Amino acid sequence: MPGEATATCWSCGTMRAVHYCSACGKVQPPVPVDYFTFFALPRKLNLDTAHLEREFYELSRKLHPDLCARADKREQEWSLEQSSLLNDAYRTLKDPIKRTEYLLRLEGVELEEQSKSATEEARATGEIKKQVVPPDLLEEVFELNMQLEELRMQKKLGEDDPVLIEEVGKQKLELENKREALSEELKTYWGDWDRLPDDVDEGSRSKVRDKMVDLLNRRSYIRNLVRDVSEVLEG
Repeated sequence: MPGEATATCWSCGTMRAVHYCSACGKVQPPVPVDYFTFFALPRKLNLDTAHLEREFYELSRKLHPDLCARADKREQEWSLEQSSLLNDAYRTLKDPIKRTEYLLRLEGVELEEQSKSATEEARATGEIKKQVVPPDLLEEVFELNMQLEELRMQKKLGEDDPVLIEEVGKQKLELENKREALSEELKTYWGDWDRLPDDVDEGSRSKVRDKMVDLLNRRSYIRNLVRDVSEVLEG
């Protein structure tokens, strides 16, 4: 766990905890690690979030920069770095979707819609970042986009169609329900991933990875669609 002694303290020389010295309390130099390792957790997706929260607050009390206000500049900098990493790690791992996306990135997978390079390219060219429509949503999305375009035109003309607005609102609710259903389905893949043995072949590992990637892309697409619908309805 985070309090386990792993090396000697730079200040007192005794065996210390990973992030701070358990003997003298001094903050230790940050070590470049992934978020799971920071909390001494295995790369699993079913996490005990209550335990994660307890560890977060315990480390916060040990690493907070205010505690190093009178320390030398070096330790102050370490405290800031450790606290920043702690906050980033906690925010990522406590969120089910962010946790899954982060683990996939550690596995070398970059979800297309969240790809930084794709975003930068879209900004540079002024083009809309391409999104792949899930096959089972093609017909539904086509119809919805037609309705949204009609609503936009009506709003420009100062017109109002209560029937169309109600229909689009119903579709938005259906999409939100689908997004939540996908979030629940994702949990079944967590179990598949967590049960994989460490020495499993790459083919078996990639099958589970691919399922999670496909689901997250579908969920992301639906999330963006719900956002677009909300903007039109509220605009």
